[in-house]
Amino acid sequence: MAMQETLTRAQGTNEPTIARPAANRVAIEDDKAMLRAAVELTRDISDARPAIYWPDMLGSAFVGYAALAGAILAEGAALTVVFAVVAVLALYRALLFIHELTHIHRDALPGFRFAWNLLVGIPLLTPSFMYENVHTLHHARTRYGTREDPEYLPLALMKWWSLPLFLVTAILLPVALLVRSAVLVPLGIVLPPVRRLVWERASALAINPAFRRRLPTGDFGRMVFWQELGTTLWSFALVASIFVIGWMPLAIAFGIISAVAVLNQLRTLVAHLWENEGEAMTVTAQYLDSVNVPPPGVLPFLWAPVGLRYHALHHLLPSMPYHSLGEAHRRLSAHLGMETTYARASHPGLLHLIGRIARSTMRPR
Repeated sequence: MAMQETLTRAQGTNEPTIARPAANRVAIEDDKAMLRAAVELTRDISDARPAIYWPDMLGSAFVGYAALAGAILAEGAALTVVFAVVAVLALYRALLFIHELTHIHRDALPGFRFAWNLLVGIPLLTPSFMYENVHTLHHARTRYGTREDPEYLPLALMKWWSLPLFLVTAILLPVALLVRSAVLVPLGIVLPPVRRLVWERASALAINPAFRRRLPTGDFGRMVFWQELGTTLWSFALVASIFVIGWMPLAIAFGIISAVAVLNQLRTLVAHLWENEGEAMTVTAQYLDSVNVPPPGVLPFLWAPVGLRYHALHHLLPSMPYHSLGEAHRRLSAHLGMETTYARASHPGLLHLIGRIARSTMRPR
């Protein structure tokens, strides 16, 4: 959903602590040697492997729901917190397979999209249509970082208070999703203007408040219908559960999903450097505005799972399956070396990236 409607734009070296001015970033020419190597060195690892995708997604969902049940049923605050933390991390990982669904070939993993929506997307009120045909716009060569990019805001060039606001709004996401599916979608059946408004403004996992989604058509429109139906029926069941088992289980579940949303928003905050003011960028400039957090750090495995610790590399190779990104990074690093364009997108970790963006927002304009 576009949740940053209250954020106000402000004015705006790949050095670790100094933000590169937007104008310089736009002027970066493509590093053709890097782009060529990225394609040539990774052809043999570009196929999605069902033996990795299925156990990972199913295992993450199982652990997440088991821990969620444990958090609801546990006696004692300490045990509840332990179960809740496990539930947040596991459900977060399961949910982020929505990113893979937008990139893998439709014939690569038969049944995977349906199973993911049934087990994860619909139960978490985030079916795959909310990302499909949206995230690919973010990867479009002429859209990235522009006002037509649904997933871009120049956060590093905005006011300092935009960062905490960016994170805090995610807390309300579960309630917003429930209202959307249980109230607004059914209301849209009888009121076409509401239906159009909900689709255009509240049917995409986007952060750009100016983004308006086009109405779905064809096969995608039919898929949207069934996913919307399933999500709406599930939202009715969630509301009805309050009258059967009380409000506490739903409150705990929503608390856990809120934590998942905040964690994802935090990852989004450091997925890019957010230094572009709306001009079209070269592929290399887009790469350098994106972030890799490669090993030896282990924490990115938790806060940027399913390959998202290699987000800059993902912008070079959008169709590369998540399980191959680590090997692709090793090959490119070995081939290109540490004093090259490729190495400049690597950053030490979460705190470093947060500090970099925070310092940028507090600089005089």
